[in-house]
Amino acid sequence: MATHSLMRLFRGTSVETGTNVRGSQKERLTRKSSGMNELTRVMRSEDTLCVLDIGSTSATNIRYLTELGHKPYSEDLLDASTDPSLITRDENGQQSLDSKRFLSENLTYPAAQFDVVMCWNLADYMDETLVKPVVARLWSVLKPGGALLAFFHTQEAGVDAPCYRYHIVAPDTLEMQHIEAHKDLRKGPPGAIQNSSPAGFKLQRVFNNRHIENLFRDFGSIKFFLTRDNVREVLVVR
Repeated sequence: MATHSLMRLFRGTSVETGTNVRGSQKERLTRKSSGMNELTRVMRSEDTLCVLDIGSTSATNIRYLTELGHKPYSEDLLDASTDPSLITRDENGQQSLDSKRFLSENLTYPAAQFDVVMCWNLADYMDETLVKPVVARLWSVLKPGGALLAFFHTQEAGVDAPCYRYHIVAPDTLEMQHIEAHKDLRKGPPGAIQNSSPAGFKLQRVFNNRHIENLFRDFGSIKFFLTRDNVREVLVVR
């Protein structure tokens, strides 16, 4: 279960380098982000904002957000979703994940706590059983008028599109760090439930614009940003 202390934010992270212990040690890639640039405009508020960063802890992001005067929270939902104990079977023997239990152990924040959520590419790599329940929970923990940034791969990205952890290095610039799964998760069978491999997490699906609009149908507005790297950037406001 997630706690709300800053000590938890640094678990599993090398604070000195800002490199996640679980991530690849290869050189990071850099990309421009119009969505991040617009979100940063929101975060230039003089008020202290609560910002939820969904992904493995990034000392780079914590530094960036605290320098803006905000209070960062971090929760690695993709890693949490690979817990084998979440697997259930229906009467036909089909596997799925227990979304109720997952949400009882993760995203356990008060309603309307956050001003900003950085969802990154979570929906593309998380098991489909959890995606809609997680988005519904994110809606509930966002304040009215709060903003959420998410990335979605296009069909042209290909099924082998690597999963990245995003680190904010400038208002419109992100560093991308390839995420590798825990070694103990690599031993399991492939599939949507066990979606990790030695190469990293597997792309589970590709959302088109209609699917994305449906996913965020309870939000007040949605804006798409075109990119050159086969990724749709989406900024939604509750």
